[in-house]
Amino acid sequence: MLSQVYRSGVQPFGRRLLPWVQSPGLSRSHRVQTSATRHVRSWSNIPFITVPLSRTHGKSFAHRSELKHAKRIVVKLGSAVVTRGDECGLALGRLASIVEQVSVLQNQGREMMLVTSGAVAFGKQRLRHEILLSQSVRQALHSGQNQLKEMAIPVLEARACAAAGQSGLMALYEAMFTQYSICAAQILVTNLDFHDEQKRRNLNGTLHELLRMNIVPIINTNDAVVPPAEPNSDLQGVISVKDNDSLAARLAVEMKTDLLIVLSDVEGLFDSPPGSDDAKLIDIFYPGDQQSVTFGTKSRVGMGGMEAKVKAALWALQGGTSVVIANGTHPKVSGHVITDIVEGKKVGTFFSEVKPAGPTVEQQGEMARSGGRMLATLEPEQRAEIIYHLADLLTDQRDEILLANKKDLEEAEGRLAAPLLKRLSLSTSKLNSLAIGLRQIAASSQDSVGRVLRRTRIAKNLELEQVTVPIGVLLVIFESRPDCLPQVAALAIASGNGLLLKGGKEAAHSNRILHLLTQEALSIHGVKEAVQLVNTREEVEDLCRLDKMIDLIIPRGSSQLVRDIQKAAKGIPVMGHSEGICHMYVDSEASVDKVTRLVRDSKCEYPAACNALETLLIHRDLLRTPLFDQIIDMLRVEQVKIHAGPKFASYLTFSPSEVKSLRTEYGDLELCIEVVDSVQEAIDHIHKYGSSHTDVIVTENEKTAEFFLQHVDSACVFWNASTRFSDGYRFGLGAEVGISTSRIHARGPVGLEGLLTTKWLLRGQDHVVSDFSEHGSLKYLHENLPVPQRNTN
Repeated sequence: MLSQVYRSGVQPFGRRLLPWVQSPGLSRSHRVQTSATRHVRSWSNIPFITVPLSRTHGKSFAHRSELKHAKRIVVKLGSAVVTRGDECGLALGRLASIVEQVSVLQNQGREMMLVTSGAVAFGKQRLRHEILLSQSVRQALHSGQNQLKEMAIPVLEARACAAAGQSGLMALYEAMFTQYSICAAQILVTNLDFHDEQKRRNLNGTLHELLRMNIVPIINTNDAVVPPAEPNSDLQGVISVKDNDSLAARLAVEMKTDLLIVLSDVEGLFDSPPGSDDAKLIDIFYPGDQQSVTFGTKSRVGMGGMEAKVKAALWALQGGTSVVIANGTHPKVSGHVITDIVEGKKVGTFFSEVKPAGPTVEQQGEMARSGGRMLATLEPEQRAEIIYHLADLLTDQRDEILLANKKDLEEAEGRLAAPLLKRLSLSTSKLNSLAIGLRQIAASSQDSVGRVLRRTRIAKNLELEQVTVPIGVLLVIFESRPDCLPQVAALAIASGNGLLLKGGKEAAHSNRILHLLTQEALSIHGVKEAVQLVNTREEVEDLCRLDKMIDLIIPRGSSQLVRDIQKAAKGIPVMGHSEGICHMYVDSEASVDKVTRLVRDSKCEYPAACNALETLLIHRDLLRTPLFDQIIDMLRVEQVKIHAGPKFASYLTFSPSEVKSLRTEYGDLELCIEVVDSVQEAIDHIHKYGSSHTDVIVTENEKTAEFFLQHVDSACVFWNASTRFSDGYRFGLGAEVGISTSRIHARGPVGLEGLLTTKWLLRGQDHVVSDFSEHGSLKYLHENLPVPQRNTN
């Protein structure tokens, strides 16, 4: 049921309605002071009026991540959002999507309110139709024929359009909200209603009553009778209702609202007019910033513009309400923009009174870019010197590192599982191993960036070179393991890449000191900013949207983390593996002495690792043999839970639980055993159920082994060796940024070489392509030239 409430109407449910008004600005527990106490403040270069508030209940949210706790929310729909591009009629698809999102949040138990435009556009559509119809009838009576093409439609007065469109607009909202079993109520206001204290109290009480009854109030200015807006009337003591932006701000503060979402046809607040070459979206706007903001023209429809929105937003923020300005018209995001904002995702411009001490992640990305370019211009010996110094710091500052790690372990005790605690833990031996690995990286980095891969003489005095260069800016996201930070940093330094690091909060103390030591090492050659640690409350999904700042994302952590990042990264390549389903095939000619050792090491040495064994394939001839019994006995002693594959289960009278899926990464002391009839069947099984990570054959038959090595299409394929060797350090790469199972770029453990790409250098002497045409004076030679020998010392 739709409850339409007018200023002089009667409220449903048998209660009398008082005239509707709105307060000039109350935060969640603020009362309005007299006009004599109001004063002007200036935040940034935008003047506005503030009301001194006696705050006794809460503040605006300081961070986006807190928006998920918003209970009472106002959504302001700008004219450009609800109006079609021809400004005549409503954008029904967008409006339906917005109603759906508001309904979802309302049904979650939140209290939603809408401030909407659209009555003028809806009325214009109706009146144009009526005028055309009327004119066509009159002309048909006078001339006997329809002359619609020659008709001139008069300019329609906005107030008349609003009067004709308001009822239809509300009927549309009613039909849409009814689909979600939600009732709506209409409230019309004018500027004249905001100068009487009694009317403000009436409005406040009625709105609270509607929210208590789970009704969505839909508020709009009564454009049928509203006088023309007065210039700068929002600066005359109270913020006026000259547009729906100021109306939404007043409503939000009066109702002690947690969040005001202002939807427009732009992404948010830019530092210069959107569309200009250097315009950058301001992610978070802080009152008091001295940054210069240049405003463009106002919206194509409606009374407001970005300047009006910012003034209203800052006024609401001062009143205790958080504000986000975002795009409600973009077809790819409008269907979830409101829910994304409430979930804390990085959408639009978020207004916050709390400015963090450090740089934003966007600024960190820019610093990593410029620092990385400076790093790439250093001599190879200088980059190596930085890494050697970092290796020394890991051992010299051992006590400080272990003390920070102890804090992380104490805070994680009881919250993390034992395997994760093991990953989180640092020790003297781990730090010594890290230092050794870093020195390996330093030694191998002497001839990495700028190495000539090929040389070609295109023509006389025209020579082409292909050389290695850094990829650009890397984003490495890792969980639990703080030892990952210096490893990845060293590889980035050696390859001349800028680096953004996002570690898990469980290792915050360890990551902080390791990053400080990394920057100390970088400082010896003035490139401290090249490696940045993201400490802000950035969600992984938000980081994956920084496609203009990041060139490659490398996730290191659980398979779920990797899958989430691969899904979230729309425009940035991701290098990694989503799963580590590693197989070991025990051939009929396997050595009894080798099998048990290889299975134990692959499965039990570190079962949480991505290179741990998950599926054991056994040749059918080995069933019910002493070798098979030894394998089972060893697994039982190691307390490994066994899952039987379908074929293996069919051989047994009493078998372990049959596996639910042959494509499972257990990450624990669990193992699937399956039976195959041949090496070819083992290969087929691996290709069907594996993840192209690491697969092993155990056999004494060299021909069978080579067949397996050549035909298994995985990043790492071993013969008579543990799956656990799939590791950058064990491969002699010094360290790894991760293991890649993709078929483009690097594959397997990715070390220094995997963080480089190439560019072409052409050196000529006034060469032009026309000289090589059919009648030109030059001919292509395309001669291969010798490549300078690589320094292997």
